[in-house]
This record gives sequence, structure tokens and C-alpha cells, in this order.
Amino acid sequence: MKMTSKELRQKWLDFYKSKGHKDVGAVSLVGDGTTGVMFNVAGMQPLMPYLLGKPHPLGKRLCNVQGCMRTVDIDSVGDSSHFTFFEMMGNWSLGDYFKKEKTAWTVELLTEVFGLEKDKLCTTVFAGDESAPRDEETASLVIGLGIKPEHVFYLPKSDNWWELEGTVGTPCGPDNEWFYPIRNLENPTFPEDYVEIGNDVYMQYRKLEKGYEPLAGKNVDTGFGFDRMLLFLNGLSDAYETDLFTAVIAELEALSGKNYHEGGDAQKAMRIIADHTRTTVMLIGDSTGVLPSNTGAGYILRRIMRRAIRYCRQLGVSPDAMLSVAKIFIEEVYDEAYPLLKEKEAFILEEIKKEAERFDATLTSGIKEFEKCVQGLARKNEFMQKSNPGYVPETVIGGKAAFRLYDTYGFPLELTEELAAERGLTVDTHGFDEAFKEHQEKSRVLNKGEAKGGLESHSEMAVKYHTATHLLNAALKQILSPDCNQKGSNITDERMRFDFNFPRPMTAEEIKAVEDLVNQKIKEDIPVVYREMSLEEARREHFVGVFDSKYGEVVKTYSIGEFSKEMCGGPHVTHTGVLGKFVIQKEQSSSAGIRRIKAILTE
Repeated sequence: MKMTSKELRQKWLDFYKSKGHKDVGAVSLVGDGTTGVMFNVAGMQPLMPYLLGKPHPLGKRLCNVQGCMRTVDIDSVGDSSHFTFFEMMGNWSLGDYFKKEKTAWTVELLTEVFGLEKDKLCTTVFAGDESAPRDEETASLVIGLGIKPEHVFYLPKSDNWWELEGTVGTPCGPDNEWFYPIRNLENPTFPEDYVEIGNDVYMQYRKLEKGYEPLAGKNVDTGFGFDRMLLFLNGLSDAYETDLFTAVIAELEALSGKNYHEGGDAQKAMRIIADHTRTTVMLIGDSTGVLPSNTGAGYILRRIMRRAIRYCRQLGVSPDAMLSVAKIFIEEVYDEAYPLLKEKEAFILEEIKKEAERFDATLTSGIKEFEKCVQGLARKNEFMQKSNPGYVPETVIGGKAAFRLYDTYGFPLELTEELAAERGLTVDTHGFDEAFKEHQEKSRVLNKGEAKGGLESHSEMAVKYHTATHLLNAALKQILSPDCNQKGSNITDERMRFDFNFPRPMTAEEIKAVEDLVNQKIKEDIPVVYREMSLEEARREHFVGVFDSKYGEVVKTYSIGEFSKEMCGGPHVTHTGVLGKFVIQKEQSSSAGIRRIKAILTE
């Protein structure tokens, strides 16, 4: 059954809505910190609190199509099936229906709605072990629904069981995975000719210190790959030939004058540019507004963008090709599913352009420096072999050289490794790490302002300024955007410096509004309340965590009424009235996408 991406998305949601499910929509690509990963890597991840027992406001039957991101296979992007951004179609039962309903709906959806051939579907179930029995129930149900008995396979826990590693008391259980042939379609053999298209997890047990016990309230967690399903429905073997990419590939063919279907380096480059630009659009256009930087999610984004820019050069097109591709994703492919992209289109394109200009300016000189490293290694090997015929040539680029490429030319270590691999070389990553640590230590010595919360001291004045940063942070969120977040601060007895993410200079009116709001809260003489609580409780009470990775299981929090609530190590004044008058002296750029405010407190 031929189907467009927009039709597939709607059919999934319509089907489960017809079964009483509510569409919870897609959430941010960036993880909330509760599951220990930077990005949402599976459709169920944002729903983990509800699968663990928290009531969902929309009820017990839920569905959505969720954007996800994985970078572990980034080096594989360029083949016919790997992506960094992808979507998962999901549906969930939170203590409502279970195996009988779910198996029936999965078979109905795959065969009657999507038109897959029932005789070619294969499925796997849990084989059982000493801690939990064989899942005969699921096997019996799918066979009763018309799946051939010889197409039902029992596999061990490593294949057909889901649980949260390292936890006790959490739900877990067997999963039922579904497969469809991608090769030898007339007479396929499992598993050689099949790939997984999705799975239904049955959370029917509670994990104990040793073994499991049955759960009273059982959950179902379903995840089917959107991109992969689109591939099957259209009878394709190349995921870049679905309508998610056809217009993009055509644009790259037109810009480069090369034919995608001729294969080779040009095809690989087009796939990488297409995938990485899509991911770039999704991250910058995300509700969190990720921007390229040298840390965290911003570092991953920068790495992806710079890889795309390098492949633009290999394809023989300007990095501006990313802008043309981005427009197609924003205006044509995801205009209905992700309307926020259209709202942020100008901002997204501007950020892509700025990063492309930044990197393109250094790429030529950086590659020249890389070539010098390669040539130097070749000369050394040639010299040594002449004087010692038994000498084994070196094939490793030194860590210090790799760090120089990073520090001076903005080359992520991964880019240097990729360039090296193309020459049959490797990189001394341990040496790179040592050079990086040495650089950090030197920076710490030079940075006199390094102290908790950006304080140079814990003097009375510095403590006042530190409290003022909380008021400023809250005011910026209220006046400019709730997406504004603190990106750094430096405090002395004489002034405060505060960095935050924002895409443009503040207007004079905005500066005054922020200044007035801070002074209003000072005038209200609000108590500053300190409490210790669990990280989970702090998030539940909407405390802002500016640097999540620094927090432990128990956190210190400071609230200034309902105006400002932050997780912070302190110290702070006891009430805002002692701060005096807040005056913004200067607002300026700190780095790409980061603004800096310099302010003082006066009597």
C-alpha cells in the first residue's frame, strides 16, 4: 500500500484514537534529565513517569508520533538506513487493556490499515527463564489472529524482555517484536531477510532484588519506527527515497549536477547532508532552542552541522545548500507535524547560516593543518624506513596535533578521527584528552572568577549579587522568552556579569522592562526561602535547574515567592529588600546565540 508520510502519521493517530486513545503530541527532543540521557532516544522515554505509576492527565490510553535522536551510529549515516533524527509511532495502556486487545490491534493495523501481508509477518516472544515463564499467552494470541505458527519464534531475555537496568521495584516484562521482509520478498527466510518494524512491551511484573513478582496494574508500551514503516509501505529499500527526502535529494542533485542514483561518494554526501540538516532543523527549532556550542546538546548539534558542511564541500556545493534543504523540511515535509518550525523558520535559517559561515571560514585552513600532520607522519615513516628497513610505519596522529585542530580550527575530535580514517589512520584520543585537561587546568588558573555560582568571594556584596542573578534570570524568562536560560555568570564585589541564550540584541525597551521587573521584586521585599529536597520533587515543583548534570539525588533550592524558583548551591540573602537598586549597565554579545548583561547594585 503506497502511502505518504503525512498519511502514515494521520492513519496511526486516527487508528488509536478510534480505540479510545488520546494523542499526547510530541515533546522536546532534549531529555528532561530524569532518564540520564541527553536526548529522547525512544518514543516511550518522555512517558516514563506515567509507566512507573504517575496518573496521566489525559487518561489511561495514549498515543503519539514522537521525534527521537540518536548519535551513537553517526558514522553509519550515509548508508541507506541510518539517521540521527527519526520518529517513533507509539501507543500506551496505563493499567487498562493488555495482551488480548493489543495483539489484535497490532495485527489489524499492520494488515488491514497498512496492507502488510499477514503470511509474511514474523513475530518473536519471550522464551522464558528461571525468573519468568515462557510467554505462551502472547504466542497463542497471535497465532489465533492468523500469524503462521512457524512464524512465531521464542527468543531469550536479551532479545525479548524490557526492564530498567540497575533498578528495583520498577515495572518490566516480555516484549512481542514484529518483523517484515526487506529482501527476497517472494520467499523470505527469517531472520536473514527480515528487519524489525516495531514492538509491544507488556509490563506485567515488578522487578525485585532477585527475580520478579506479578503486577496488579499492567502497562502496554508500543513503539513502531515511522521512517522504517514508510519504507515498507512504499516497497522501497532505500530510506532516503521516501517522501521525507525526495524533494531534498532532488534539490541537492540540482545544486551539484550529480545523480543520486549513480551511488558512490555523491550519494553518501547527499544522504549525510539531508539527514544532518534535518536534525539541525529539529534541534534549533525545538522548544528548548538548542544552539551550536562547545558543550552538551549544543556540541552534538555543532558536530552534526560541521559534518554536513564538510560533505557540502565534498559534493561541490556551497554550505548554503543546507539553507535550501532546511526550507524544504520546514515548509513542505514537517509543516503540519511540527508547526513550531515554521514559526521559528527565520531564526533557524539564520543560525544555520551563521554556523556555516563560521566553520567554512576555518575549514580550509584546518584541513591544510590536518594535511600537514599527515605529510609529517609520512615523511617520518619514509625517513625511518630508509635507516631501518624493519621499521613499522606509524599510523597514529598525535593527541596534541588533534587538540590543536580542535582548539585553533574548531575541529571536533570526531571530525579529525573521520578525516584520519579516510587515510587509513587513527588518532591518539588519550593524548587528546591529556592535552584537553592541560588546557582546562591553565584556563582555571587564569580564570580568577571560578567559584560556586560564579562568585569570586562569599562577601556580603557578592551574596547580594548572586541573589540578583536569580531575579534577573526569572525576569528575562518573563520579558523575553521562557526559553531563556542562564549560561554562565561572574560575580565580584563591584558588579555582576550574566550570560543567557537569546538570538538577538535586546531592545532599549526590553532592557528597561527587565530592569524595572527586578527592581519591583526587590521593592516587594520577598523572603528568600531555602529548602533541601529530592531532585524529583524539585522538578515536580517546577524549580529551574540551570546545570542539571551537576545535581545529585538531593538538591538545594531557593525560592523567591513564585517569581523565582531555582536549584542552587547558594549563598543568598534572606529577603530581596536588602539588595538596593538594580541597574543594567550594558547588554552585549558573548558568543553565538549567547547574550551578556553587566549590572550593578546601588544604594
